[in-house]
Amino acid sequence: MSDPVTSPVSSPMRILLVGAGGVGSAFAAIAARRDFFEALVVADYDEAKAQSAAAIDERYAAARVDASDAGSVSALCREHRITHVMNAVDPVFDMPVFESAFAAGADYLDMAMSLSRPHPEAPYEQCGVKLGDEQFAVAGEWEAAGRLALVGIGVEPGLSDVFARYAADHLFSEIDELGTRDGANLVVTDDDGNEVFAPSFSMWTTIEECLNPPVVWQDGQWSTTAPFSEPEVFDFPEGIGPVECVNVEHEEVLLMPRWIDCRRATFKYGLGEEFISILKALHTLGLDRTEKVRVKGVEVSPRDVVAAVLPDPATVGPRMRGKTCAGLWVTGLGKDGAPRSTYLYHVVDNAWTMQEYGHQCVVWQTAVNPVVALELLATGVWRGAGVLGPEAFDAVPFLDLLTAYGSPWGMKEMDS
Repeated sequence: MSDPVTSPVSSPMRILLVGAGGVGSAFAAIAARRDFFEALVVADYDEAKAQSAAAIDERYAAARVDASDAGSVSALCREHRITHVMNAVDPVFDMPVFESAFAAGADYLDMAMSLSRPHPEAPYEQCGVKLGDEQFAVAGEWEAAGRLALVGIGVEPGLSDVFARYAADHLFSEIDELGTRDGANLVVTDDDGNEVFAPSFSMWTTIEECLNPPVVWQDGQWSTTAPFSEPEVFDFPEGIGPVECVNVEHEEVLLMPRWIDCRRATFKYGLGEEFISILKALHTLGLDRTEKVRVKGVEVSPRDVVAAVLPDPATVGPRMRGKTCAGLWVTGLGKDGAPRSTYLYHVVDNAWTMQEYGHQCVVWQTAVNPVVALELLATGVWRGAGVLGPEAFDAVPFLDLLTAYGSPWGMKEMDS
């Protein structure tokens, strides 16, 4: 591993990392190479996981926390004089962690947003409670308090939203569509080399995203469509190749139009036929449900059971090969007024992240972006108050720093 990189620090940053799963542990490994912060407390319900993630750096401490209990998180913030809460647990815990940061006087970062609830009568036509609605409802309180909640600052959402800001400021005079496109050629094998089904990200979150009604922004309003709708084959760069992508509910569609003028915003995910079939089967059997059912005297959530019996995404790296790509396909008129179609992207190879950091590429790619954002906040390059998305900030310093971290982004022109 390389030595920590020195950067100017404008004020001592003390971070509480809530969640020591795949993404949280990767976050800790990436941050260990930087010196923009004074201390980092790694907290998890499973204290052994927190201790393992915290063992790599003398600035780190470990603690147990119940992310569903805002008081538990607030108490940790006060005990350790936390300035910034980094949320790395499943989105079901977003609101307790979000509220605890505010109560403790800390700033907050998240890689998702508060959960949605489908429209009760027309779920595939109209929005009910949208992703992030609960957080944006209290944006005024955060702004009045001079506190920042930077939501959606993973890779998708996160880096894709930074790309949207960059495209609007530097590449396009008029934007028709901001189309997030996510694809990979990752393969996981068992001990005998046979391909196995093993999601590279939280199965709980994947079920939530893929089976909820996808949201589309069109001509000034949000609406919904059916899961897995509007399939298209997108040709991903750097050897990944063509992957069929479908509409999935995702935060970018709820974030980008708030700060960037566009006619349309979409999110499509390259799931693959096998994954879609499994998700549909889970839904048919009711195994996607979060409401607890009684089984032999014990109450369990079917979705929690599914997530528990599958391999932990944090452990599959050694048996994974291939690359993952996150990106944004932007169409419209370029700065010269001519039609333009450009894909801004970030590709990460699992072999590289495993060799460099010991973490698989999907969780690493998600985790690197909030570390970059925290460094920009610590050095004063990014400043803000309220509930803000990545689109509210200058994209250039972020992209420059991401490249300095050793993971450059790319851009290619598409057929108009």
